[in-house]
Amino acid sequence: MQSPELAALLSAPTASPVRDALRRLPPKALDALIIEALEASEAAWRQVVVDRARAFADEQPGDDPPAVAAYFTTTEHRAADGPQLRWSPLIAALTSTEDVPNLRRTRTTVRAVPAGEAALAVEIFADPELTGALNRLAALDPPTHGDVLRVHLPTRRVQRLPL
Repeated sequence: MQSPELAALLSAPTASPVRDALRRLPPKALDALIIEALEASEAAWRQVVVDRARAFADEQPGDDPPAVAAYFTTTEHRAADGPQLRWSPLIAALTSTEDVPNLRRTRTTVRAVPAGEAALAVEIFADPELTGALNRLAALDPPTHGDVLRVHLPTRRVQRLPL
């Protein structure tokens, strides 16, 4: 079986042939499969982030030099099980050089924003596909306070940087 045929089967993991095959695998093989699937999933979501950041950069007006990197900071969301840290779907900085901008908060006044207002702002201004990909990355590898996600557009590399 060739890779495209196998990929087509695996795209429906609850369908009979795949489900039956998975049930025949020993636990160690299933664990290895899960690890490979998670790594492939994270890589795929990272590429969605790159594609959406590139699209945003390409839409910017003006005669500025082309963007080299996009940066995302963290934001806290209220959840049923307590606050969760995610990547903000709004680009914190778009740079035309390799230099990392200073994204440290120099002075912050904390103000609670009603959940409805925060959700409305994301709904109006954020790219839904980018938001979904960033949320998935945060679920796979949770950020911490002070982390910055750097999307290097020429190399399509996504990396977490500490502030």
